[in-house]
Amino acid sequence: MARLGELLSVLRSKNAGPFQVTIDLMFPDAASFRRVVQSQALSADRIAGLYRARAEEVQVIPFERVFAIKITVPRRWGTSGSGSSGDRDVYGAQQHGPLVDLEVP
Repeated sequence: MARLGELLSVLRSKNAGPFQVTIDLMFPDAASFRRVVQSQALSADRIAGLYRARAEEVQVIPFERVFAIKITVPRRWGTSGSGSSGDRDVYGAQQHGPLVDLEVP
């Protein structure tokens, strides 16, 4: 098994509007990309569990042409979106952390 962070060349997160965060995963080669996609390690159910969301709120979009995956999840902190009272990460730039150690068969 490998950790997802070991298979990536880029892992980052950012706002996708005031109420969602998008996470970009970029792979160095086709083999790493296909390994992750075929493993189902990034299923909507699994991502939902990590980000305390419902599976139907999670979008996992693979882009084979560029060996990348985009994941979109709802923001679960603050009360009214980015910059609201209680928001811990206005830019959504610290939300990729739970994926780094995700095990991939």
